[in-house]
Amino acid sequence: MRCEDVASHTDFWHLSAIPAVAVDLRYAGADNFVGRDLYGTLDCAWVHHLAGAGLRRAAALLEERAPSHRLLVLDALRPHRVQVQLWNHLAGTELRQYVADPARGSIHSFGMALDLTVLDPQGRELDMGSGYDEMTELSHPQLEARHLASGALTPAQHGNRLLLRQALEAGGFKGIANEWWHFEMLDRQHVRQHFTRVE
Repeated sequence: MRCEDVASHTDFWHLSAIPAVAVDLRYAGADNFVGRDLYGTLDCAWVHHLAGAGLRRAAALLEERAPSHRLLVLDALRPHRVQVQLWNHLAGTELRQYVADPARGSIHSFGMALDLTVLDPQGRELDMGSGYDEMTELSHPQLEARHLASGALTPAQHGNRLLLRQALEAGGFKGIANEWWHFEMLDRQHVRQHFTRVE
């Protein structure tokens, strides 16, 4: 299915319909690792309804744990054609571990993955110790114990990551080993076989 047709597909919810969630899609502007707008006129503020329901639950849990804090969605539905551009941009580098091979398909392209952070009551992003799409080991959740022990990650930064992670896990998402901001729902192979990929 083409991204231009998502609005007419009942499986997808627009992020604007989910209360208490802020949206700043980084690939819809130049503030990303490619340095240019990759979405153009495409509206990519969509999620599969299962992920949308999970996001709503996660936002409610965050409000309970940290009143007046909000989830900020940095990326949601990412059309396959954009995934190809990201993959190609990193050709010949070791950084491709941070971008799903288009030959398999990114879970973002099915509307079942989200990139997020947390906003404080003043609307400022919490300090997570590394930036969104910062392709370094400091961004790896699986290495957080090591980074804490070395002082590369402070207890406050780690606590902010845990706040985000616990909210998303309560919503039914799971994180991945090398990006603190990425969360997805269901088994990847199941999603790739049974869900609609957006081109």
